[in-house]
Formats: sequence, structure tokens, C-alpha cells
Amino acid sequence: MFTKLAPVIAITLVSGCTLTNSEQYHKETLAAIQTSETNSAQRFDRIEVQMADKDVQITNLNTKIDSLNAELRRLRQQAISQMGKPRQEVNKSISIKTSSSLSEALKLGEIEKITINSVEQKFDARIDTGEETSSLNAVDIEEFERNGKNWIRFHLSDGTASSDKTNWIEAPIVRFKKIRQSTNSQIERRPVVELWVRLGKIHEKTQFTLADRSQMIHPVLLGRDFIRDIAVVDVSKKYIQTEIEQK
Repeated sequence: MFTKLAPVIAITLVSGCTLTNSEQYHKETLAAIQTSETNSAQRFDRIEVQMADKDVQITNLNTKIDSLNAELRRLRQQAISQMGKPRQEVNKSISIKTSSSLSEALKLGEIEKITINSVEQKFDARIDTGEETSSLNAVDIEEFERNGKNWIRFHLSDGTASSDKTNWIEAPIVRFKKIRQSTNSQIERRPVVELWVRLGKIHEKTQFTLADRSQMIHPVLLGRDFIRDIAVVDVSKKYIQTEIEQK
């Protein structure tokens, strides 16, 4: 009798061992998966923290760049104003006279006509001392690569002049500026370019943020970076430099 049951008992024992080993393997697999998921989540958290730190660093660097650009423009304007002057003429009385005449010559109204060298076309610009940087109403924006650098082409729209192949503005992208929308918490990344601008006697290369200003009356906004140390603004008047040019 025992001889007949022996194979059955052996098979049962083997099956039991197999089931026990299978359950142990299953538990070990689940544990390994959970450990892997935990490690992945921790890595993602570290990456997000690092990205946030980089964003702060980039914002700080952009602020320093804006400050350095403003200082360079101030020094350049100061050097230009001193060119051609005999050394003995630089005294207190002449300095006061020159400062007075310079302020009078570079007085700007709230709205002025400017020319963008790239297209040699005049546009209305609003002089806004409340804004740090300048901006343009850029439409039909296209990014492309030239000589290994990122460039951008766009039309500067004033809502009246037609946009075609003859009035594209092309420039290398200097950097990107992060703008937080006033209507929500989203951050928009806008390209920044440098363009030569002529306003009366002022001929400066300045940075512009490309933005959709179609809802604005004026296609160009000139901020404090453009006028700092070289002009004053009389918000009660418009087209001061335009009237001077026409005289």
C-alpha cells in the first residue's frame, strides 16, 4: 500500500515546493519593481530641483546682462560726447552748458517716430519709463539656423503697412526671456534680438523682446534701457523729435 502511495506523495511534495518557490519569486519581483519605482521617483525629484535652480540662475544672469548692457551704453554715450573736445575745454562751466544743451536736444515725447535699420521703415513707438526692456509687435515669426547659430525672422506689424518678402527683419537670437502672464501663472519664453534704431539724433543698438502687441495701439515699446542716461521724456507731448527733424 505504501509503495503505491509513494509516487503520489512525492509529486505532492514537489508541487508544494514549486508553488512555494513561485510565490517567493513573485514577491521578490514585486519588491524589486517597487524599489526601482522609488529610485526613479527620487531621481525625477532631484532633476526637477536642479532644473528649478537652473531657472533661477538663468534669470539672475539675464538681469546682470541687462545691467551690463545699460552700463556699456552709458559709457559709450559718454565717450562719444567727449570725442573731439580739446582737453582744456573740459571745465566746470562748459560741462554745465553741454549738459543743458544735451538734455534739451534729447527730449522725447510719449510717442515718437523711430526707424528700424533692417527695413528702413518708420514706426510709432511708445516711450514707457515704467518698462525696463523694449519690445516689438512681431508677427509671422520663423526660427532658423545660420552659421551654426539660432536666428529668427519676422514682420514688424503696425496694422497698416503690408507684410511681404521685402520687409522681413532677420536677426540672431541673443537670448530668451521668461515672461509670466498677468492673466494666469504660466511662464512664456520669448526670443530677444538686438536691432539698430534711429530716433531723432539717437542711433542706438538695443535689445527687443518679440511679443504679440497686436492688441496695443503702437507696434513698438521703448523701455528704460533705451533712454537711460541719453534722453528725458515729457509725457505731456508727442513727436518732439519728429517736429525737430521737420524744421
